[in-house]
Amino acid sequence: MAVLSKYLPGAKKAREDHFEKDDPRQYLMHDPIPRGQMNEMVMESMHATSWKFWMVFGILSVLVAVCFFYAWGYMIAEGLWVAGVMRPAYWGIFLVNTVFWIGISHAGTFISAILRVFKAEFRRPFTRAAELMTTFGLIQAGASIFMHLGRVWLSYWMFPLPNQRELWPNFHSPLMWDLLAITTYVLGSTMYLYLPLIPDLAMARDRSTGWRKTFYRILALGFRGTEGEWRHLHTAMNFFAFAIIPVMFSVHTIVSWDFAMAMRPGWSSSVFGPYFVLGALHSGMGAVAIVLFIMRYTMKHMDYFIRKEHFDALGKLMMMVSFTYAYFIFNDYIIQWYGGNLATDNLLHWLEEGPMSWMFYQMILFNIVIPFAVLWIPKVRQTPWLLAVVGLLINIGMYWERYIIIPVMLTINNMPFTWKLYEPRIEIYLTIGTFALFLLFYMAASRLIPLIPVWEVQEGQMAHTMRKIGKANVSTISDFE
Repeated sequence: MAVLSKYLPGAKKAREDHFEKDDPRQYLMHDPIPRGQMNEMVMESMHATSWKFWMVFGILSVLVAVCFFYAWGYMIAEGLWVAGVMRPAYWGIFLVNTVFWIGISHAGTFISAILRVFKAEFRRPFTRAAELMTTFGLIQAGASIFMHLGRVWLSYWMFPLPNQRELWPNFHSPLMWDLLAITTYVLGSTMYLYLPLIPDLAMARDRSTGWRKTFYRILALGFRGTEGEWRHLHTAMNFFAFAIIPVMFSVHTIVSWDFAMAMRPGWSSSVFGPYFVLGALHSGMGAVAIVLFIMRYTMKHMDYFIRKEHFDALGKLMMMVSFTYAYFIFNDYIIQWYGGNLATDNLLHWLEEGPMSWMFYQMILFNIVIPFAVLWIPKVRQTPWLLAVVGLLINIGMYWERYIIIPVMLTINNMPFTWKLYEPRIEIYLTIGTFALFLLFYMAASRLIPLIPVWEVQEGQMAHTMRKIGKANVSTISDFE
């Protein structure tokens, strides 16, 4: 570790700032260090906790206890009347949260699976951070579905279990579509998270003592790093990478059908499938930018693994997704603008000039205008806190978008005497609880498992070399498979 003392321990600036502009060592793949030192850096980042960490952990724990478990228990005891869901907006923030968290979960699959298939090398150091978002986000989505049920103890009715009353699930219900989609996605994504984690769990096992050693020994499944084990691991990861991609697209397409299959103003649309998938990727990319920024500046040695090049590449992805999302949102609203339906006209007037118009304009500003305006600039993309701010604004805008689609669009229908503005009540506390639980899971995971896939980083560094072609130094990549 003495070799790294110049750059890492207590360093205020990222390591690449110490190199010349054209020095290839400013890129992670061209700045290798011994595997043992890299492992020690990751282990030290897991064990280094300060009073600030425990203070934040304690605050989040209190929020989860009060805003998640207590508030949910109170709603179960009193009934759904304590929530704001009533005619005409029978679907409220619970479904908004479900769609939002499923969207956040898409980032892990996109970054890890799709970029792995296309062999995008910049993905290597932060694939696990994105994969954890998938699993933890789906947990919050499932919890929001159960909150929406109300009588959650009867949730077994959604499972095709033989019973004496011959009650079977109603597969015409969107609730069943969500159950099947989320269950399939959470099982597949958890397996895809676990497989590349096995070598790093084995590494942590060999460098731990006490209960941690037992914990890692059980999860590592006896992995020793033999040639046969690596071959089987790569085969399984490639299989799951190709299998999870269509699941990712199908899940949010099914969620979009919850709305598009209904003949309601603002919902009956043929572009909801790709529109929802692009929206999910939009919010997921922004969430990854926030997580990487927090990791880089709160965990020790992360400035070696997560560099400006990674924020720059992520910013380019966010810009591309933002362009495509802008097309689909225009495509969706243009039918309503020229449809000539009275209820649709009332809905558009409600969005443009009604009490929720501020939300509509913020959605356009945060999701389209700001990404268009700033992500063109390399300096913005390469500044971690600026990209994190853009990601935060995108997620706020995407939450407003889901809120507009569900409770706001339910407010306007073909029967004006039923129009009533949706006013959330206990849902606000439960929403705060889901966000707190998501962050609490992440904080716990950062101290229990290696957030950096060390073996993937080392594999990439071994594959990357610099070759002189004429007068230029060119980066080349060897394919080990």
